Amino acid sequence: MAKWTPKHEAPEPLEGPVVATITGGTIVWFVLFLVQLPFYGWYDDHGRTWWLWTCLAGGGLGLIGVWYVRRRDAAIKRSAAGATTPTVIPSNE
Repeated sequence: MAKWTPKHEAPEPLEGPVVATITGGTIVWFVLFLVQLPFYGWYDDHGRTWWLWTCLAGGGLGLIGVWYVRRRDAAIKRSAAGATTPTVIPSNE
């Protein structure tokens, strides 16, 4: 079987409001958990409690994601600021 090779280069990754996107998704997961929580008895009777725990896990993982993307965004900004700052070389006079 022949190995597949791309015919063109991959496009550049899209950069957007990553922190806002991850924060919004995390809020949605927690809201879904809170909306379903009053119906825990029904979910338990029908064997669907995993729906609640999936939403809670999504919110928890979203918190980790928010922490990660905030640090990534700060590192990108630090790197960009360091690249534009000229390097001063001390003279030996």
